[in-house]
Amino acid sequence: MTAASNLFERPPTQAEQFETLLRQGGVHIERIYGPVSSPSEVYDQPHDEWVALLAGEAELELEGATLVSARMGPGDTLFIPAHQRHRVRSASADALWLAVHLPPR
Repeated sequence: MTAASNLFERPPTQAEQFETLLRQGGVHIERIYGPVSSPSEVYDQPHDEWVALLAGEAELELEGATLVSARMGPGDTLFIPAHQRHRVRSASADALWLAVHLPPR
């Protein structure tokens, strides 16, 4: 039996941290926390991703025909289809994400 854990308990950090919570059957769930003071790298993933911002504030950029900016606050969610180029433009020090990576279709 696995011990219970608390999604909201996290150590202080000066940089964005990624922590795998579950990896099973092609699904990868991770907790991401900490500040992003300058834009992150551009991600182009071969799989769909669903993210929920649980705490803090963040801004994402989604590339396409036009560059779209999505400002997010606690409780906001976003579905990012496979190969949708995106990056985190900024995230507050208390930002806490839940990210679900789905198996490629």
